[in-house]
Amino acid sequence: MIDSHTHLFLCEGDEDDVVARARAAGVIRMLNVGLGGEANTTAIAAAERHAEVFASIGCHPTDASGFDETMGEEIARLAAHEKVRAIGETGIDHYRDTATPAEQRRAFEAQIEIAREHGLPVVIHCRDPEGETSASDETFDVLDARADGLAVILHCFSAPWRAADAIERGWYCSFAGHVTYPASDELREAAAQLPDELILVETDAPYLAPQTIRGKPNEPAHVVDTAKFVAEVRGLAYEELERTVESNARRLFGW
Repeated sequence: MIDSHTHLFLCEGDEDDVVARARAAGVIRMLNVGLGGEANTTAIAAAERHAEVFASIGCHPTDASGFDETMGEEIARLAAHEKVRAIGETGIDHYRDTATPAEQRRAFEAQIEIAREHGLPVVIHCRDPEGETSASDETFDVLDARADGLAVILHCFSAPWRAADAIERGWYCSFAGHVTYPASDELREAAAQLPDELILVETDAPYLAPQTIRGKPNEPAHVVDTAKFVAEVRGLAYEELERTVESNARRLFGW
């Protein structure tokens, strides 16, 4: 199994132990996603220490007020590292107001261009306030305008009403632990309908622990619990989904 999105530097406990538990659970690859600034170099450093770990680097939309030309140049420089396999997470977040819409869009568009220059996939974060769709809508608009020809990963996919649009565009949807929550019926429907070639699973650790450990900190080992649930929703044996997501991640990240 793979974990297409985690934050090892935020997980509880010793990094070596977290990676060892993931390995013991059958997790053979994980993408350690930086959030900006020092977190990017920290994500890369963990990838250098562990063969199973690769890195994504970027500026999270909630930190986009700090994105400037210097930060963009630093992300572009780090993108050349041999273990960096994606740009992001980047996108639009209207749930928290720590950066203005204009700041978020500027950082988002710049990171799409960095991904294009380096031939890397782009990892997308979008989050709406309850009952709204403005962040998701703007995210799709920016990607439609700027990301043609790029591999796009909708991390922590939470917009089931846009599942058909994502499929039409050939964008990957990565499902985290919240697909296992009792109230997530629409998200489960999206997980069931997604074509094999576009599906991924993730932890977003230490966040979004699956229902089996809900309320406790998450870590990459628990992606197996989410994957077992998604396999059941799709009417598959776990091993079949495992082969599918491993193949998709290998194609995307070249690992």
